[in-house]
Amino acid sequence: MSRGDPSYGPNPWQQAHWDVRAAANFVCGGMGGGLVVAAALSGARGTALAAPMLAGTALVALGLASVFAELGRPLRAANVIRNPRTSWMSREALVAPLLVASALAAAFGLPALAPVAAALALVFVYCQGRMVHAAKGIPAWRAPLVPALFVATGLAEGFGLWWLVAAFSGAVAPPWLLGIFGLLVVARLALFRRYRRTLALAPRAAAALDRAGRLLLWAGTAAPLACGAAAAASPGASAWLAAAGGLLAAVAGAHFKGTLMLAAGHNQGFAIAHLPVRGTSS
Repeated sequence: MSRGDPSYGPNPWQQAHWDVRAAANFVCGGMGGGLVVAAALSGARGTALAAPMLAGTALVALGLASVFAELGRPLRAANVIRNPRTSWMSREALVAPLLVASALAAAFGLPALAPVAAALALVFVYCQGRMVHAAKGIPAWRAPLVPALFVATGLAEGFGLWWLVAAFSGAVAPPWLLGIFGLLVVARLALFRRYRRTLALAPRAAAALDRAGRLLLWAGTAAPLACGAAAAASPGASAWLAAAGGLLAAVAGAHFKGTLMLAAGHNQGFAIAHLPVRGTSS
């Protein structure tokens, strides 16, 4: 942002450091991590385990490739791992290859590593939430609930995508997995509402976030719950009804995170807490 820009000053302006490529990392990484967790908890084996594990790994890799493409000097990307003691980005970068390796191993004949992949996926998504939370100059990102909201959103998206992958792969899910999916979309909405109540945002940022919240309510929560209830009552069509609800939950979550990173990512503007008074020492 240049000083000639009229929005540069005490009024909030939209950040321009993280663009759609960085947002894609958070969207795809959260979805992929949640899908790996869902695959591990499903207890599936063979193709029914390999398909969601591979899909989750591909999403995580796509997100990382997107943020790599954002780098002005890609050959220096290895520098990101140099500060794991202080940087959540470094921690994410260190966890990512372990996550990919364990998920691929679980997909290709070592199902005992599925819980390891799930644990690493949770750490990966948590690191992403902490990365966003560390941006203290942006009110919508620095709220205390952001890490928990990222984890809940990633899990809701991932469990939603699991039902979509299962419909195509023919995986048979235990009945309680649909209940976990329902709890996740409700928990995500509850966290979002509590998070939103704590924020004082610039008008454009607030309007964008509120629009995303309405989509999260109807397409991301109400519709998936209705599809889940219909799936439980209609065994013959349960797989595709659950898949439809899962897809809606994933799309609504992706839209929310994209909105949070882009349209709602306004800096707070400059502020002087204590004006100096001429002739005084303070």
